[in-house]
Amino acid sequence: MPPTTPQRLLITGGAGFIGSNLVRMALSAGHQVLNVDALTYAGNLASLSDIESSPTYQFAQVDITNAAAIDATVADYQPDAIMHLAAESHVDRSIDGPGQFIQTNVIGTFNLLQSSLKHYRSLEGDAKDRFRFLHVSTDEVYGSLGDEGLFSETTPYDPHSPYSASKASSDHLARAWQDTYGLPVIVTNCSNNYGPYQFPEKLIPVVILKCLRGEPIPVYGKGENIRDWLYVEDHCRALLTVIEKGTPGETYNIGGNNEQRNIDLVHLICNLMDELCPKVPSPPDTGERARVRGKESKTPLSTSGGEGQGEGEKGHSQLISFVTDRPGHDLRYAIDAGKIKRDLGWEPIETFETGFRKTVRWYLDNQPWWQNILSGDYQLDRLGTS
Repeated sequence: MPPTTPQRLLITGGAGFIGSNLVRMALSAGHQVLNVDALTYAGNLASLSDIESSPTYQFAQVDITNAAAIDATVADYQPDAIMHLAAESHVDRSIDGPGQFIQTNVIGTFNLLQSSLKHYRSLEGDAKDRFRFLHVSTDEVYGSLGDEGLFSETTPYDPHSPYSASKASSDHLARAWQDTYGLPVIVTNCSNNYGPYQFPEKLIPVVILKCLRGEPIPVYGKGENIRDWLYVEDHCRALLTVIEKGTPGETYNIGGNNEQRNIDLVHLICNLMDELCPKVPSPPDTGERARVRGKESKTPLSTSGGEGQGEGEKGHSQLISFVTDRPGHDLRYAIDAGKIKRDLGWEPIETFETGFRKTVRWYLDNQPWWQNILSGDYQLDRLGTS
């Protein structure tokens, strides 16, 4: 639904996974958008090729770690709101190279807050009342849950990886600029996103592309880690809702109401691949592939290649391979999204079945997008074993 008042939005990280979906949705809602992105390995302007000629869209290749450049960009564009998504976001990469996560997620956020504060102080009247700084973060800052319970906006922080620690740091900075300087900051913490244009290093695109290539599908540990999965377009609707209706100084948790064990999710994707792309390439003969027993999966969808076949598994599930768990791997995340529903009227639309079906279908229908990525340096290699 179009916003009450179209705004000039500055979106950082708009060439990334969530950012590109947000840019597209914001334009459709009637906003003007300046996409600020450094175009590091996960930034991909091909994800925005369908809107690049829009008269209400602009792009600036700027690194938020460059304080002078981001200062000039904010001053020149004069945004009504800043939606800060730019971040290093892959846990495994943070284990191998934490320094870049500190630079982008902590120092970059500091630079952006400083530029935003200077801009905010220059505004007057309605423009000043309307301005918002939205800091987009993750549920990983809360640490790990046990078998029960949910993360709420008041859950104490307990980050366990360099990635989550860097995001926790940036969350605290954003709130401090609200409390100390009066910058109208809103923080959101979301659960795991999935959907179109996700860089092929995250679990879901990795599973899909491994299926297409007939390669082992790596599942950490026993696949018992639980995540709450949020379809990216549902997340983007929430972010635009927060910009329009959210209260400065507040935090809103955004979840998909969709908890799944990793092994069940992998089986679901394999089953969808059996249905939508049934030919399974011959897998490499590693001699070490662990077979998934039927008792280990509770996937609600079942096809000819489904679970429950043990050593005789057919279809894409035969590619599943258990690998050594990564260090500091939190067992369970789950979001209580009740506050944003009560206060702002948002809730997710996509279900477990509909969202993942759309996602698999998108990767099958848009092979040139991910093939162009895989033709470069990144080849689905595992990271984060240090």
